[in-house]
Amino acid sequence: MVSAGMFSEEKLRDIASIADEYNYAFIKAALNFGFLTRKEYVAFLEKENYPLIDVRNEEIDEYLLEQCDLHHMNSFLYIPLRRDGSGTLLVAAADPLDEKLIAGLTVKFNCRIRMLGASDLDITWLAHTKRGIFFVKEAVFSLMRRDPESSGIITFTDGQLAVIFGLTILFFVALGFSFINTSVVTNLFLSLTFLFAILFKLYLALKGSMSELHDSVTKDEIRAVDDSTLPVYTILLPVYKEDKLIRKLIWNLRSLDYPRGKLDVKLLIEEDDDKTLNAVRALDFPANFEVIVVPYHMPKTKPKACNYGIYFCRGKYLTIYDAEDIPDSDQLKKVVVLFRKLPDEFIVLQGALNYFNKNENLLTRMFTLEYSYWFDYMLTGLQSLDVPIPLGGTSNHFKLDKLVELGAWDPFNVTEDADLGVRVFEKLYKVGVVNSTTLEEANNEPFNWIRQRSRWIKGYMQTFLVHMRNPRKLIRRIGWRGFFGFNFFIGGTAVTFLLYPVLLLFFIVFIIFDIKAVRALFPDWVLYISIFNFIAGNVLMVYINMLAVFKRRYYELILFAAVNPVYWLMHSIAAYKGLWQLIYKPFYWEKTNHGLTKVSHSSTAATVAGNT
Repeated sequence: MVSAGMFSEEKLRDIASIADEYNYAFIKAALNFGFLTRKEYVAFLEKENYPLIDVRNEEIDEYLLEQCDLHHMNSFLYIPLRRDGSGTLLVAAADPLDEKLIAGLTVKFNCRIRMLGASDLDITWLAHTKRGIFFVKEAVFSLMRRDPESSGIITFTDGQLAVIFGLTILFFVALGFSFINTSVVTNLFLSLTFLFAILFKLYLALKGSMSELHDSVTKDEIRAVDDSTLPVYTILLPVYKEDKLIRKLIWNLRSLDYPRGKLDVKLLIEEDDDKTLNAVRALDFPANFEVIVVPYHMPKTKPKACNYGIYFCRGKYLTIYDAEDIPDSDQLKKVVVLFRKLPDEFIVLQGALNYFNKNENLLTRMFTLEYSYWFDYMLTGLQSLDVPIPLGGTSNHFKLDKLVELGAWDPFNVTEDADLGVRVFEKLYKVGVVNSTTLEEANNEPFNWIRQRSRWIKGYMQTFLVHMRNPRKLIRRIGWRGFFGFNFFIGGTAVTFLLYPVLLLFFIVFIIFDIKAVRALFPDWVLYISIFNFIAGNVLMVYINMLAVFKRRYYELILFAAVNPVYWLMHSIAAYKGLWQLIYKPFYWEKTNHGLTKVSHSSTAATVAGNT
């Protein structure tokens, strides 16, 4: 066993205890829980005359491999290769000195075993790509089989297409019979829909501002936590081509105030992402995470990777962090305390998200205003109304058994957490909000922002289409209040962005150009109502953005709320791009580039931590 002379007696006992609790090989516990760097590990093997072989290019007997369980190979870090001329079985192992593993394989294969040293990361890659096909198929198709009505694999049902084309035909027929009356009614309907959707958001924001989190966790409650009573906590870190952020990600997680031996951290790396795998290999400091390699399978989405990772999770609770996330150090303890206080029907707790580079440029300031009113006001408003809460893409904390019961995430939905929040409500469970913040990197580049936002809006459209396949059944499940909240928060969000440039164009034509054809088509009272609705909607959204600064004391951002009409125009561009992708490539996951900011997060993190 790789241990002699490398660890003190105390660390040996700690590693052995973790290995027993997780049923891991000693070397896996040492590497994955921050007791040993991979450079130290490789140097030790070379010293013991076990230089690492390039196991990914070794000849492998598939029959022997099929006799081994993926979970066992993943936990004990070995791969059976082939028999040599004398009948000895060659086995690649991260710890070729592991006598317990040698004894077990000798019994299993009833032959002599010869161990060869190999990188734990390469063994992990081989084990998952060779034997993970069943699990990745389950990750993709399990929800579709168990609950087909909740799966987004079909974008538009036949019934929805019939309604869409039927209404389109009816609209053009009505135009033919009475062009002016149809145009007037359509104009009024669109402008009233726009205003009503914004009024609903204003109502939510005001409700959220008046209702402080009654389920908040105090610092005294955190100090009273006995670490020995804390459960194992799983953290999923889905990454794709984030090699430049791996070091920062690991350092951010080291600040979490949670017992090291009870953090079950899974770094989910795609099969074709050698850049990130090699970045992990090159780390020169101990890291507390386990690499899970997700075998190739379409769709290539974050929820598919997370679903695959669940098969290897060991925690009672589970959360997701993105590559650039900086969670509050006590966030996990707060979640545990709050889950213990809340009724059993609360199965998800959503943490607030905000940005450490809020003052970098105009776009990051607007992004920060948006997230501040969304997570500090909107979510608490939704919670107080007891209507479906669309979860954010990160820092949502689940009871793992209930997450599995729900079928986990929909791999065909590109805003999988918003969809899951609705499904939680449909199954009569509840979502809570925890008073803890995770800092992220605000997108500081317009085209990158549009790529990210178009995916989010497309996902809201997908979620709306999935859950509105049978409106009557949805009403029975979530009630009229939930149905109303779902339509105006999930559906209304996308609709307002799509309507905005249409109403803006109409406003510009009427005010600036004063085209007579417009006045001939619409009576003055219709024009006045439409213009009023458009102006009122913009004024209300500026007000909501101004309201957003107060809880976090971001007073320097208050004047930037006036730029919201321009910011909304960017949303509209993203919405039309998302609509196009919804039709032509609904499952395409448009990747957002991270690590673009030049701003350090340290001072901002300290400020936010003090305000939460």
